Amino acid sequence: MTSVTAQRLDAVRSDMLSQTLDAFIVPRADEYLGEYVPERNERLHWLTGFTGSAGMAIVLKESAAIFIDGRYTVQVKQQVDSAQFDYQSLTDTPQIPWLIAQLSAGARIGYDPRLHTLSWQQQAEAQCQRAGIELVAVADNPIDRHWQERPAASSAAISLFSEQSAGISSTMKREQIGKAVAAVGADVALISALDSFCWLLNIRGSDVPRLPVVLGTALLYKNGEMTLFTDLAKLPEGIQAHVGAGVSFMAETELEGVLSKFDGVKLLADPDSANAWMQLTAKQAGARLIAGQDPVALPKAQKNPAELAGLSACHIRDGVAVSRFLAWLDVEVAAKRLYDEGTLADKLESFRLEDPLYREPSFDTISAAGANAAMCHYNHNNGTPAMMTMDSIYLVDSGAQYLDGTTDVTRTIAIGEVTDEQRKMVTLVLKGHIALDQARFPKGTTGQQLDGFARQYLWQHGFDYDHGTGHGVGHFLSVHEGPQRIAKNSNGVALLPGMVVSNEPGYYRADAFGIRIENLITVQACEALAGAEREMYEFHALTLIPIDTRLIDKQLLNDAEINWLNGYHQRVRETLSPLMQGTELDWLLKATEAI
Repeated sequence: MTSVTAQRLDAVRSDMLSQTLDAFIVPRADEYLGEYVPERNERLHWLTGFTGSAGMAIVLKESAAIFIDGRYTVQVKQQVDSAQFDYQSLTDTPQIPWLIAQLSAGARIGYDPRLHTLSWQQQAEAQCQRAGIELVAVADNPIDRHWQERPAASSAAISLFSEQSAGISSTMKREQIGKAVAAVGADVALISALDSFCWLLNIRGSDVPRLPVVLGTALLYKNGEMTLFTDLAKLPEGIQAHVGAGVSFMAETELEGVLSKFDGVKLLADPDSANAWMQLTAKQAGARLIAGQDPVALPKAQKNPAELAGLSACHIRDGVAVSRFLAWLDVEVAAKRLYDEGTLADKLESFRLEDPLYREPSFDTISAAGANAAMCHYNHNNGTPAMMTMDSIYLVDSGAQYLDGTTDVTRTIAIGEVTDEQRKMVTLVLKGHIALDQARFPKGTTGQQLDGFARQYLWQHGFDYDHGTGHGVGHFLSVHEGPQRIAKNSNGVALLPGMVVSNEPGYYRADAFGIRIENLITVQACEALAGAEREMYEFHALTLIPIDTRLIDKQLLNDAEINWLNGYHQRVRETLSPLMQGTELDWLLKATEAI
């Protein structure tokens, strides 16, 4: 490892020398700035050996550092050579101020503008200028120059997502969003989010793990016309008729030439999500940048009836698959046959693989035994998967990409006997889950205003959890979809009918156990309050999988909460039982018995 890492650092430093750079920044992100990065674009991994999902490396002439967050403090020591890299905190040590402290006035810091947002570039440049340091955009990334045997890009063809499944044609979508572009005074919008242009064109792809999209960038004009810059070899037969009139396709390499002709064009772009290179290229050509959120995000988040029907259908089949796994797990535990976390994750997927509409996990399964579950974003692939132990708690957070929808569910399972304290904590989490599920709220309410519903019972006992309570979910698209979310932090996006969000309160006791109960829920009109003074909304659960009642202290639940749990389980039983049989059906009937 040491020799390979040293050789790669030397290669980067040789490029730095030729460009008179004193430092070079290597983020984990790629040019599409999405959550998931194709293997071909894992530049941070190539340089450092680090496989985590978040991080940054900074290379100086005589030293280097890697910045990681708290999830990876153990992993980074296993994967990254301490003789070559200092370990720094991604969250506690701001990278640009740290870097400025290492350099003198007049120094030059190199960065690849395709791998950073415009907001990051503007902030970093302002900080550097105050210190008398120059931030230099590098046109030719040294890692790309020296990465031999770089993995090939995906060659999978674009798939056409039927209008029946999408619920609305691409033409209608583009006309609708085009009007929104015009409404903010723009001529054209930069659509850089992969799931946004795939949704707009009713297409899907296989270019990114866990995310059924194609790589590329799109420009949407105010009249609804659109250009997609992508690998033209991936265009399938019939795509022009599928997307409708007004759509053109160009190679990604042609994007720079188009942006360079944007003199006088008013370009809508999101400085917080689109890469700096695209926006700076247009600006340097004379374009006027209009900062604004992705105009596709909000319409995409409000699922139409066809999308909701697909999501409902896939959640029923997913409920059967996960329930079959839980039934199998109970049999194995009863027989004292215990497995490691990786085997359990693979076994769970084996049930989903029986569904012909299943494509892949919607994220890496969090299969966490015992104390590992106390790390809320634990990944057993980051080390040696742990073995289950008797008289413990097992947490499994998993999801699937089906052709008709995306799922995400967490269940916390008793493995043998559990303590009264563990039952208490699970029950407090469940009470918060029920409170959010049962919430009724007026139009205009944001997820931030509802977040406390899920935390209130933990708070009353002096507990809390550090992650958000809910994230948006796409329709055979991203399992983490905006712009809405349910969390403590400020989010001004109101919850609207058709939005799908997760309901996942949790509790984590370090070195002991972790708890999370997650369903996906959709926002809908509150029929019980139809005709009320205000337009009122409520949630409807899409996820239909038993909650482990062995972990519940009934004495801590009030009558309404008991009725909710029994009602939820009755709905699970009635929906899933016709699709299950034999010992698996017996398990379901027992798991959904009233408490």
